[in-house]
Amino acid sequence: MRRHSWLLLVALLSGRGLAFGQAAVSITLKHGTAGEAATREQLQRLLATYDLSPWLHTKAVVIDAQAIPLSHPVLTLHTRHAKDDELLLSTYVHEQLHWFLTERQEQTDLAIGDLRKAFPNAPAGGRAGARDEYSTYLHLLVCFLEQQAVVQVVGELKAKQVMEFWATDHYTWVYRQVLDHGQEIASVINARHLQHAR
Repeated sequence: MRRHSWLLLVALLSGRGLAFGQAAVSITLKHGTAGEAATREQLQRLLATYDLSPWLHTKAVVIDAQAIPLSHPVLTLHTRHAKDDELLLSTYVHEQLHWFLTERQEQTDLAIGDLRKAFPNAPAGGRAGARDEYSTYLHLLVCFLEQQAVVQVVGELKAKQVMEFWATDHYTWVYRQVLDHGQEIASVINARHLQHAR
């Protein structure tokens, strides 16, 4: 009897990944390349390893080797981070958080107004900012919430490494503000009730 109970426990624990939302996410490939298939397997493994369900705001994901990651109309990931789990995880959560803020558009717009005052003259375009000024301020919210999510999932050390990488890669001004002025951004998020509950 004890042996059967032990086997049941092992079976339940080995199936734990499915409880983490892997089955709930539909991942399709844009071009069907080997790189896209490998990234799909990588994302499926991450979804089975970590509980990312709190950040699941859209269930449809497309892997497109030729695209820049984007959130809408369908969450799209590229194949660039096939050898770095934390960077892919961070990118996936980042795009999910766009959906979270879209669901709270009025609060998001108020928060952006607050951020314009706190961080005047934000850059637009290039590697430093997003496509326009509004999007740069929006990304202060997204990237701060992304940082908080990555801390919760993989811990502070790995999250800091990921954020430091992004601060030299893209949205460099945005990620630098998140790293250096997180408290100011947190104050705006708290005031506008945009905390992402886990």
